[in-house]
Amino acid sequence: MRLKYVLSEVLTGLWRNVTMTIAMIITMTVSLTMLGASLLLFFQVNKMEDFFYQRVEVSIFLKADVTDEQRGSIKSALESSALVKEVTYESRDQAWERFKTQFRDAPDLVNATKKESLPESYRVKLKDPTKVKELSAEIGTQQGISDIVDQQELLKKVFELLGALQTLALTVAIIQGAAALLLVANTIQVAAYSKRREVAVMKLVGASNWFIQLPFVLEAVFAGLLGALLAFGGLVAAKFFFIDGSLKALANVLLPIDWSSIWLMLPVLCGAGGLVSAITAWVTLRFYVRV
Repeated sequence: MRLKYVLSEVLTGLWRNVTMTIAMIITMTVSLTMLGASLLLFFQVNKMEDFFYQRVEVSIFLKADVTDEQRGSIKSALESSALVKEVTYESRDQAWERFKTQFRDAPDLVNATKKESLPESYRVKLKDPTKVKELSAEIGTQQGISDIVDQQELLKKVFELLGALQTLALTVAIIQGAAALLLVANTIQVAAYSKRREVAVMKLVGASNWFIQLPFVLEAVFAGLLGALLAFGGLVAAKFFFIDGSLKALANVLLPIDWSSIWLMLPVLCGAGGLVSAITAWVTLRFYVRV
């Protein structure tokens, strides 16, 4: 009987303030979607760092007029270095073929580029990817070297950008979350005020505080859980239509987001939406509404 009463009160309260309930659900959905996206981005950036830093190379580009003797001296210096794990030589023809393969979807760029503009190079993998400066100091005096490029420095700029986007998404999620919590608190206050006479009667007949407060708390939990489910649905849709759809071509660069990571967001979002809403409602009733 008590459970039936509580559930009927929850449904009545949600319908009585339907516009505020909808606004609360929408706000929770947006904030939780941003929270889930920022968490996925956080995990993905860490995953990309581990993946790419293990495959980072140092590109040693040779001058256009490099001699066979200089080329051989550079190769010997690299192969004898204690810092080097693997050395791969790339000729101008090989560089040209790789360039055409990488930019096959941009024929204008390929046609505008001459093979002679692509230098020979040595692709070097280090035993410790952080020892690039030591390698540069060791072989930088060799004749015939045009430039030494550390791919890790290029990746660092990309990860700094991704980190900034990660921080931005998390900041927006926090702001949206704060707005959702304020809306939850306001909705609970309005609902409690509209039922102040019923609450007074219940107190007179000896109803406990938790029994009086429970319908209001469950209203907030319902809105939080529904917002979490909608947010999760948005992440699933983004994974299906964008990450595995229109952005699938970038999977080799950005790494695909696993479905396991997406499913992990369901309990996280439901926990955040339901628990935070319940706590907010309880605090509101406890300190701001006399029930």
